Amino acid sequence: MKVALAQIAPRLGDVPRNLALHREWIRAARKEGADLIVFPELSLTGYSLRDLTGDVALDPARSPVFKELAGLSRDITTVVGFVEEKRDDPGLFYNAAACFAEGRLLHIHRKVYLPTGGMFEERRFFAAGRNFKPFRAPFGRAGLMICRDFLQLGASYLQLVGGAEVLLVISAAPGRGLGTEQGFATSRMWELMGEALSFFTTSFVIYCNRVGVEDGMTFAGGSFIFSPRGELLDRADDLEPGLLVQTIDLTAVRDVRRKWGFHREERPEVILHALERTIRSHED
Repeated sequence: MKVALAQIAPRLGDVPRNLALHREWIRAARKEGADLIVFPELSLTGYSLRDLTGDVALDPARSPVFKELAGLSRDITTVVGFVEEKRDDPGLFYNAAACFAEGRLLHIHRKVYLPTGGMFEERRFFAAGRNFKPFRAPFGRAGLMICRDFLQLGASYLQLVGGAEVLLVISAAPGRGLGTEQGFATSRMWELMGEALSFFTTSFVIYCNRVGVEDGMTFAGGSFIFSPRGELLDRADDLEPGLLVQTIDLTAVRDVRRKWGFHREERPEVILHALERTIRSHED
């Protein structure tokens, strides 16, 4: 399978312009023969929305933007980031990711872990999602996560025990701090997580981060793909927009899981009971 990561710089609050940008990159990915294209977190809206949040929100059931994206996905699975607001739940906004394939909407994930503090203020404007639910995509079982979700170990564990073979992570991560090598210290943090989780979940990790500058935040780029062996297959440049295209062999998941028993030895019921005891002890 050929994967394309669209490391773009959305324009803040401009859904029509960003939709046109998605069309352009989907067209470019098709020319490369890609089967899957992944866009960053809030790729249809930009990140630092604040009071613009309600103005750019989309109802997946009624939005013409979603209808067009579904049509564009007839021959390429497409993952985008957007603000969700359903008509039957007005005024409740979610930082969400949508996966389209074969001309229809397959799955929506609502960001569970909302960073709030310092430069981040997501809980001021977004409601938190409540679930991590792997889903069937044309290429196999996939799990969607958004940015900070990926830094919580429990999120990837839930994807693993739910049967995910490919972890799709969309992000709007600023670059902060100087690393020991060229690049941002925070970029190394994301790569360490990608290496560890790809190895211990024996899954592909496909991470797409955005670029550009908004409200004083410089988004780092550095999108990457790790194999189920914990090997870095490819990495995009820092700071620069571009389309990273890489072929992955999905049979590697089966091969690695035959060798390493992490997946078949999992005991989620043990974890569940231990967590229930921990929660009860904190409540006492």
